[in-house]
Amino acid sequence: MTSNTRVVVIGAGLAGVRLARRLDELGATGGARSAASPVSVTLIGDEDHAPYNRVLLAEVLAGRYAPEVIALPGVDRLTRARVTGIDRVTRTVRCADGAVIAYDTLVLATGSNPVLPPLRGLFAQGRHELPEGVHAFRTMDDCLGLSKAVRPGTRAVVIGGGLLGVSAARALALRGAQVVLAQQAERLMERQLDPAASRLVHRHLTELGVEVHTECRVRDVRSVGGAVRSVEMADGYALDADLVVLACGVHPRTGLAQDAGLAVHKGILVDDELRTSDPRIRAVGDCAQHDGTVYGLATAALEQADVLAESIAAEALPGKRAATRSPARYTGTRSLTRLTLAGGITPFDLAAFGETDALPGDDVVQLADATRGTYRKVVVRDDRLVGGVLVGELGTVGALARAWEGAEPLPSDGAPLLHLLTNDGGS
Repeated sequence: MTSNTRVVVIGAGLAGVRLARRLDELGATGGARSAASPVSVTLIGDEDHAPYNRVLLAEVLAGRYAPEVIALPGVDRLTRARVTGIDRVTRTVRCADGAVIAYDTLVLATGSNPVLPPLRGLFAQGRHELPEGVHAFRTMDDCLGLSKAVRPGTRAVVIGGGLLGVSAARALALRGAQVVLAQQAERLMERQLDPAASRLVHRHLTELGVEVHTECRVRDVRSVGGAVRSVEMADGYALDADLVVLACGVHPRTGLAQDAGLAVHKGILVDDELRTSDPRIRAVGDCAQHDGTVYGLATAALEQADVLAESIAAEALPGKRAATRSPARYTGTRSLTRLTLAGGITPFDLAAFGETDALPGDDVVQLADATRGTYRKVVVRDDRLVGGVLVGELGTVGALARAWEGAEPLPSDGAPLLHLLTNDGGS
């Protein structure tokens, strides 16, 4: 690499911003912000808004936070542009405004796009835009559009009962909307929670006035004059709707990588140094697939960005200093899913990590309090904590997560595990 490595980062979400900030910090120890800086970073974002924490969009929709509150700190330079192509031969990226930006190292932090389900009426008669009143829930523009449209008494249908759908349904209910949540699976948040925890989430939403339907498949979105009017279920039952929120998951945003001829499966394939099939191009965050896994989680995006910053900074250091550093490697993320739903009369917290469903031969410890709406469960396999789920009163989550992450054998008498479940000083 040259003495001044040009790093171009496409994507100004959590991963891209974290990477740019960490490169500044790592380089600053050797005078990175001076003219002699070994790395120069160009951060490119295609949204009109300042970079923000996407995880907190539901709080903006609920009216708890203004958009500027969830802005990401430390972004002092940002190129607003839409990248349209990558030329791997000349090592440049092309932008929609005609700009061409050269790179030594290119980082794809392009994130993910919302899944738009194949429902009749979404894109009827060759229309390329969603009908009026139908919203995905992925960007700040989506969030602001919903916030502008919702009023007390608005009839809203949320399609999808995963983490995003539950958050959106609760936020809309707190804004006074009449909310129906339609979930195709047999329970809410089935990927993260076991049946008992899902029932508590169901109960919490019901107490807020949300009408929850599970094992319910939507087949049609009906519009009049270009504006949504109802949602039809597979059994023919129709729900009146002024708003429809599509919370059906996300898929990695890989179009630029595919067009450039990079190896792509579900996401952009990367190795332990987060290199793609082109060693000059790296990928991090929701768009990256490492060792068969697309994480799609904030924790993984931040960890990948940190590892990549170390790797790029080491490569950019001249001569012997670079030779003394072993390459930083990403070996995967053990992620804990945590959802805090504040506001309203009854705030609601939950956390899940690892394997929450037991296999034959596993030991399971559960503590439940139906009156208080709390639930704690851990799964132990071969004397090791392999997973857990907690709903309400998350005082123990910190200690449990540390025991899980450490993967150390638990003491055989079982008493310390019970202590972890009941000691509220561990968060």
